[in-house]
Amino acid sequence: MVDVGAKAETRRVARARGTITMARDTFATIASGQAKKGDVIGIARVAAIQGAKRTADLIPLCHPLALTRVAVTFELDEAASAVHCEARVETVGRTGVEMEALTAVQVGLLTIYDMVKAIDRGMIITNVGVVEKRGGKSGDWTPARSEP
Repeated sequence: MVDVGAKAETRRVARARGTITMARDTFATIASGQAKKGDVIGIARVAAIQGAKRTADLIPLCHPLALTRVAVTFELDEAASAVHCEARVETVGRTGVEMEALTAVQVGLLTIYDMVKAIDRGMIITNVGVVEKRGGKSGDWTPARSEP
């Protein structure tokens, strides 16, 4: 692990986004709340929050962080037959929370896949990336390209 002991503690924020696309009937099942396993979006939100909290257990060289906030939102996109996930993670510490935000998005989208894979194994997770980073020595950052 990188030594961050000499770094100042600052407020750190990261946002990440990603998308899962699916068949129209799968999307309709999620949107209607009629999935056999239950509330897909509600369970995916809890899973995403858990994913953010457990990032250091999953990624070998990540520092374990005391997170002060994890907020996860899902947007149902009927036109694209897709669900978009965004995670915002915050802490006050010596290292950033980009990995926690990315993990939250991936775990949330994977949970959606798991909950409806019986009706659609062809779902695709795409465009996962950091869309904002604030705080720390390097300051604020947003991608030069369009958001994922």
